[in-house]
Amino acid sequence: MVELLTAAQMRAIEQAAIESGEVTGLELMERAGRAVVEAIFEEWPELAKTSHRAVVLCGPGNNGGDGFVVARLLKEWGWEVEVFLYGDPEKMPPDAKVNYERWLELGSTAKLDQTPLALEEYEKYAVIVDAVFGTGLSRGLDADVAKVAKRLYDNPIDLADRPLIWLKERTVAVDIPSGYCSDSGIWLGDNRAFEAALTVTFHEAKLGHCLFSCPDDCGRVTIKDIGLGSRLLFSDQRLLDYDEVSFGCRPIEKPSTDHKYNHGHAIVLSGGSGQTGAARLAARGALRIGAGLVTLGVPPSAQQEVASQVTALMLTGVQDGTGLTETLKDERLNALCLGPALGKGARERALILAALEAKRPTVLDADALTPLFFDEADALFGKLHDQCVLTPHGGEFARMFPDIAEKLNAPATKGPAYSKVDATREAAARAGCVVLFKGPDTVIAAPDGRCSINSAHYERAAPWLATAGSGDVLAGFITGLLARGFEPIQAAETAAWLHVECARSFGPGLIAEDLPEELPKVFSKLGL
Repeated sequence: MVELLTAAQMRAIEQAAIESGEVTGLELMERAGRAVVEAIFEEWPELAKTSHRAVVLCGPGNNGGDGFVVARLLKEWGWEVEVFLYGDPEKMPPDAKVNYERWLELGSTAKLDQTPLALEEYEKYAVIVDAVFGTGLSRGLDADVAKVAKRLYDNPIDLADRPLIWLKERTVAVDIPSGYCSDSGIWLGDNRAFEAALTVTFHEAKLGHCLFSCPDDCGRVTIKDIGLGSRLLFSDQRLLDYDEVSFGCRPIEKPSTDHKYNHGHAIVLSGGSGQTGAARLAARGALRIGAGLVTLGVPPSAQQEVASQVTALMLTGVQDGTGLTETLKDERLNALCLGPALGKGARERALILAALEAKRPTVLDADALTPLFFDEADALFGKLHDQCVLTPHGGEFARMFPDIAEKLNAPATKGPAYSKVDATREAAARAGCVVLFKGPDTVIAAPDGRCSINSAHYERAAPWLATAGSGDVLAGFITGLLARGFEPIQAAETAAWLHVECARSFGPGLIAEDLPEELPKVFSKLGL
């Protein structure tokens, strides 16, 4: 399991190690600086072969102290290093001040807000180290610091004898690019944050590395061990990873002695004529992920249309809420999916209420969310139960939880900022069921506060997943796992992770129909 830490949790871990006597704060700072230099040489091995030039930008706190260690170590390696300091060194924390004084024995500092370097001067440096502010930042960047970021990243250097040089490609951030809130991934205040090609963080990744726009500016994130051991606070948020999800997929395996009725029977409700494609996508996803049987519940007007499009999927007529109640007398129908192109009228409202009345595992997606209830969210919340999974994207989330969305979307002026994790947890507690808040930083939360992030960033980026119908397939994946007997949060987590893996496996050119068909290949890679 990969735990994601808040800034407060990381401070507590460090403090516990220091108070135990196992390490001092000064030793931790030295280890952090060495880890950054090590990461630089791992990322760009050619830089370790001979001396180069570096600029190190230091702030007034412990992150700046890490930067002074980096500067000293590179200097000792034979590099030419220039250091710029933002803030008053007399007001630094004790450990940072010690490393500032150690640096002064080797070189000098200039004030960051009076940086004399022209844009073209930065081209001469192999590495620019951003150690201005780290995970503890609680306010936006001052204008003087923001000017440096703007100088570095807004415009490339255009030299006559070589291609454009983007200085972001040479920047290394210590812990997190300066200006970002490490708990939310949001940059604080009005001034833009720094960017990096490589971000070096310590012990565990932080929430902000996976949320909002921060991953776009982190470059590649590497996590370095600085000797804090296995002491964890057992953070209540985690990043979904290969080992955990692949192990969780084991129940998908089907013993040779089993038959289809041992693996659940899902029902996916369809819209009317001309609106059946989304439900068919969801149903195909449910079947591919392992449900023993999947039935499409279709109004009479669309039955001929659907019958001509399906083979392995079953079909039954469901006209309205009364018809669904009658259909659900078959208790073998143990998971439901409603929403993909379902429609937004009285019939659909009745179908949703009938489905929820049955108290079976149920996925509500797309049209099954608040537009049906004309913003009367309480009418829906009163019917939800703990076997439900809601799968809103940003717009649906805002319609369903307008006050929570307002807090999430408000400009962040101080940290820790209200995050997508905070918002999803609050929504799940209010709804009384699992909420999967979609996006490249999909957040999944249960009413009891358990939370996970399925990050489609860095090496798991799959931008081609943003295609019509992919959300319908995700709803089907969740429904199929619910039919298999997965708990709602496990079904949502596993489905979200597999959804991204299918997209990565297929690659560019993906359309929604490809996602279910890619599952066998993904399962094979997992050893299933």
